[in-house]
Amino acid sequence: MSGSSVTPASRAPSRSRLLWPLLGGLGFVLVLAVVYQAVWSAGFIWDDESHLTENPCIIGPLGLREVWTSASANYFPLVLTHLWVQHAIWGLQPLPYHLASLLLHALSAFLLARVLLRLRVPGAWLGAALWAFHPIAVESVAWISELKNTQSAVFYLLAALAYLRWLDATEPGARRRAYALTVLSFAAALLSKPSTVMLPAALLLCAYARDRRTSWRNVAWLLPLFALAALASGWTVWEQKYHSFAAGPEWALTPLQRAAIAGKAVWFYLGKLAWPEPLMFVYPRWQPAADPLALLPLLGAIALPLALAALRHPVARAAIWAYGYFVLLLFPVLGFFDVYYFRYSFVADHFQYLASMGPLALAGAGIVTVGRHVAGFGRAAVVVATALVLIMLATLTWRHAWTFSTPTTLWRATQERNPNCWIAESILGNDARDAGRLDDALQMHRHALALDPYAHEAYYNLGLTLVKLGRTEEAIAQYQRALAIKPNFHEAEHNLGVALATAGRPAEAIPHYRQALRFKPLAESHYMLALSLTLTGAGDEAIAHYQQALQLRPNYRSVHYALGRTYELLERHREAAAEFRAELGLDATSFPARVHLAAAQYRLGDARAAGREYETALRLEPDHADAQCDYAAVLAATGDIARAVEHYQAAVRLEPDLAAAHHNLAVHLQALGRSAESAAHAAIARRLQPNLPALPSR
Repeated sequence: MSGSSVTPASRAPSRSRLLWPLLGGLGFVLVLAVVYQAVWSAGFIWDDESHLTENPCIIGPLGLREVWTSASANYFPLVLTHLWVQHAIWGLQPLPYHLASLLLHALSAFLLARVLLRLRVPGAWLGAALWAFHPIAVESVAWISELKNTQSAVFYLLAALAYLRWLDATEPGARRRAYALTVLSFAAALLSKPSTVMLPAALLLCAYARDRRTSWRNVAWLLPLFALAALASGWTVWEQKYHSFAAGPEWALTPLQRAAIAGKAVWFYLGKLAWPEPLMFVYPRWQPAADPLALLPLLGAIALPLALAALRHPVARAAIWAYGYFVLLLFPVLGFFDVYYFRYSFVADHFQYLASMGPLALAGAGIVTVGRHVAGFGRAAVVVATALVLIMLATLTWRHAWTFSTPTTLWRATQERNPNCWIAESILGNDARDAGRLDDALQMHRHALALDPYAHEAYYNLGLTLVKLGRTEEAIAQYQRALAIKPNFHEAEHNLGVALATAGRPAEAIPHYRQALRFKPLAESHYMLALSLTLTGAGDEAIAHYQQALQLRPNYRSVHYALGRTYELLERHREAAAEFRAELGLDATSFPARVHLAAAQYRLGDARAAGREYETALRLEPDHADAQCDYAAVLAATGDIARAVEHYQAAVRLEPDLAAAHHNLAVHLQALGRSAESAAHAAIARRLQPNLPALPSR
């Protein structure tokens, strides 16, 4: 056998080297899946509506192209593309979306360990495990909208790993491939979530921390990444102000207040990493102080690395690098820039998803380093303590994940832990309204507004509740207040139009529907606009909007019926019949569509077909007097006078005050020679409506 041949025995170690990591990775994913057991049955929460379940780019009428090009889309195009693909496969089943986020989180933990190994950080796998099981990650993993975090983290870490390989590579081809992967992965991270903009600076920091040096040549190679980061940063600042509308009194902060927020936030996030209890979906929004004493936390945050540097110890240096990375990644959300979420709170667990990697990697390194410097009982104690820490973190994560099971559990938990959270109060008010507890809902929305007078959602929700109570004029005022605070509030524009139309002011409703359509071209807004246009006599324009509504939602039953009625008013009976048939194709039990189809067929000259439709309609609602009269008229037109009399008699039994029915019944009874009965009904008809014509002579 030649020297190059491989024996089975020599292949065994290679297989073993592959098998054990594979089994270990599988075991890690399974444990993580158990820890996140809650997501297996969790649903959609909060702004999952705008990102997925009601996103026109995902569920229609827009699509994949508009994900990348439309101003109607929140610009996370790679995440929205991911959601679009999942929706095309699964529809709106929550489980696949949750599992995707969980698997991306697990993949990020693996990539984090690989990055830490490249950085020669001790305890790389432990640091990654601490990050994977830490409960501050729950908000990113269990909230489908934060697929932005879990997906961008994968590309962020891929870019970091590729960059470190580029630094270490010596062969030109390998360097080119590693550099290309760095740029592409970073671009993908930015297109998943722009908050990854700090990666180029983080790469410089990490490379210098590892090698204690860097070259201007290496810095120059990072310039394309800095350029991408600058573009994404500029875009995000613009988007937050002009698309998300992070502008107004809630963001009117002085430089001193912003600096104070930043200092307090740094210590808040470190505190939650060290002691993750209590965790909240929305933390209290502290009042930004203008007092110079409010800068003390910021001064402390600056003094910490200086104090560590004074120690001149390797452990202190490692802590400085971890802390520097932590603050660097938090910088975009420390308060120096306006972020829409700041109207709820200045801090959030999902803000430190990437930043927490630094301190937790340091913790893993510290534990392993201590373990290496002790022996016997001391080392066993370190192992046991580490296991207990991981178990504690996993338990807290398991418990916290259950609060994300349903919107109600989430907001109740938030309200219990943060009683002054106005958004929780208002959303729970919506739950009370949906449960029919309207007085409770009214009180909760008003309490939310007492907590935050600029809460446009609370004004809107209060308006919805007032509509349910029949207090339409008051609801109109609340919708107007919501729009005064947030002019691009689609739902408020739409429902203001609905309220105005309900109040008998369709002409005033029309501009609000048009404005709502400028924000979101939804089928319901086209439908409601068309109804108001019909009421104001603009039937032709109404038809155009009904048709647009049907393009967006072809099976929209109400639109088929309303369009048929509009055609009916315009005496376009053939088109009306087609729309009534379309509705009946979606719901064969629709009584209104059935009787109007019958009427259209009668006007088209097909009395027998009309009669068949009336028969079907009366099987659905035999006690409908008008339908009995209409069917009787059709029967009379076809010469079936005896049956016509039966249905007129049924009509007047159901509604004795139908003058026209008594009159027609009298006419047909006279034709049948039943003079006495005819005279009796003629007398009733004249009593009810004196101007009715006299019966014709036989």
